[in-house]
Amino acid sequence: MKQKLMFLAIAAIGFASCNGGFKKGDAGLLYNIHTSKGGVHIKEGDFVSLNMVVKTDGDSILVNSYEAGRPIIMPMPKPQSKGDVYAGIEMLGEGDSATFKVATDSIFKGGQQRPPNIKGKFLIFQVNINKVIAKGALTEQVFRGRVTDYLKTLTDVMKNQEPGKIKKYIADHNLKTTKTPSGLNYVITTPGTGPVPAVGDTAVVNYTGRLPNGKIFETSVKEVAIKEKQPMEPGRQYAPIRIPVGQGKVIPGWDEGLQLMNKGSKIVLVIPSDIAYKEQGVGPIGPYTPIVFEMEMVDIVHPNPNAPKPVMPQMAPPTTR
Repeated sequence: MKQKLMFLAIAAIGFASCNGGFKKGDAGLLYNIHTSKGGVHIKEGDFVSLNMVVKTDGDSILVNSYEAGRPIIMPMPKPQSKGDVYAGIEMLGEGDSATFKVATDSIFKGGQQRPPNIKGKFLIFQVNINKVIAKGALTEQVFRGRVTDYLKTLTDVMKNQEPGKIKKYIADHNLKTTKTPSGLNYVITTPGTGPVPAVGDTAVVNYTGRLPNGKIFETSVKEVAIKEKQPMEPGRQYAPIRIPVGQGKVIPGWDEGLQLMNKGSKIVLVIPSDIAYKEQGVGPIGPYTPIVFEMEMVDIVHPNPNAPKPVMPQMAPPTTR
């Protein structure tokens, strides 16, 4: 009997080692639960706040919520198929952490094209559950109230952290910045020549945008995208962009910063959220998140004074009754 139990134990160890320490779940899902608090598992419809790193089995990082500076928040969806990452997350509760390996072919199937930057047999999801608000038998009003209260706590924390993030970025990069009344911090790294653009001019600029941790989220310079392994957008033409100055076509921090530059100059703008994307954030930019732009004024185009003026439409006379 002892020999049989020993054989089973050895077989179990051998099976685990074949999968790199992962256990096998439904539909081939591989999982390794690192921390288990023993709480109630997440169910469909629950509110979940989690941090996640998604990478290929070649260690190419696709998503990193830690770098974004904010967790991923979502109502827990129904698993799309057996063995997907949502099925894995349903194995966890608040405070738990795990790593899941999902076969890439099971994600991109049914004619769905695999993005060129996703290679390898597996996608690896490293998940840490921060908060769970169970829907259970709660009324929709009570449930939404609890979610709203939690989200306010999250945004308050981010708001309070913002001044420190700005100060740290400036110190870490040894920037000798000037601060304007709006809160914009800037330093001209390369002087240009001639006058700065006036309202109504068109600025032709190259730019690179970074998060407070230094990671790029957008650039117009192909060489920068390649050097810093920024995912290349298919069909995109990397080139300077044209911006009407002082027309409110861009965030206020850009409108202000452009009017500090002359032709050929380069500048670093450290832009607080109040003159960027405020409490909403956008894309990878979280609420109350300062952003950094490295910009070059390639050219300044002045409006043509001889251009025909737009014709205002004739107003119809008011009708009487």
